[in-house]
Amino acid sequence: MFDVELWIGVDSLLWERGRINYGEVLSGVVVITSKDTVQHQGISLTMEGSVNLQLSAKSVGVFEAFYNSVKPIQIINSTIEMVKPGKLPSGKTEIPFEFPLHMKGNKVLYETYHGVFVNIQYTLRCDMRRSLLAKDLTKTCEFIVHSLSQKGKLTPSPVDFTITPETLQNVKERASLPKFLIRGHLSSTNCIITQPLTGELVVESAEAAVKSIELQLVRVETCGCAEGYARDATEIQNIQIADGDICRGLPIPIYMVFPRLFTCPTLETTNFKVEFEVNIVVLLHDDHLITENFPLKLCRM
Repeated sequence: MFDVELWIGVDSLLWERGRINYGEVLSGVVVITSKDTVQHQGISLTMEGSVNLQLSAKSVGVFEAFYNSVKPIQIINSTIEMVKPGKLPSGKTEIPFEFPLHMKGNKVLYETYHGVFVNIQYTLRCDMRRSLLAKDLTKTCEFIVHSLSQKGKLTPSPVDFTITPETLQNVKERASLPKFLIRGHLSSTNCIITQPLTGELVVESAEAAVKSIELQLVRVETCGCAEGYARDATEIQNIQIADGDICRGLPIPIYMVFPRLFTCPTLETTNFKVEFEVNIVVLLHDDHLITENFPLKLCRM
């Protein structure tokens, strides 16, 4: 019996951080253990990075050319031959490796992102080729890539907001809405991805009792081709910041951490875009739902 084990480490600091930054060296060890001598036709290691795009169910059929024109976008693909054909002794064999994380030409190394319709992923695959009578062995491991930090300082963009029946959009029967006044502010809609979104909200007055107040983080993914673009918004996370009919005039803190992997710096390319928004959702006891939307720009500093 034998087993191929693959693990990744750059140095102790990077391994604790759990991700690799652009320009660093991805290094580690392939560990092969077996009870007997192993005959093989070569051991190789492949580093791959790609962007996978897909359309939502509502857009299928609208852009028929999408599936023909948009294949997975290859970001990086590199293979090294670690061991030439031969034999490995019984026991534990360790084979070190190094991959510099540099791009050729004008290609860009996007940050790792796990979305619904856009997925950016980087993997290491170890292949041990064997004779015709024995099955090849393969082991795959994902590694996380962070994009280059922006140079300079981020300019804060604080937003003050007031929500009343008159400020709401897409309301059919405005006269039937109960009277309410909600004020607040967001510290900035230009956000550093490693720092929380903060702010404050105050219910100044409301004729109907408040049932719940929530913060909803939304991803807006746009995929397209020459025929057109499909734009879809899906929820990433929902945080309740108030429960029940809260006191009027009481400041309620807004605090939301951007989840790792499910967010990335705001990204816009020829074939796809990844953007983010936050909704402040107020639910009244009479089942009226009040939503205020704020586009966000995420960046890494």
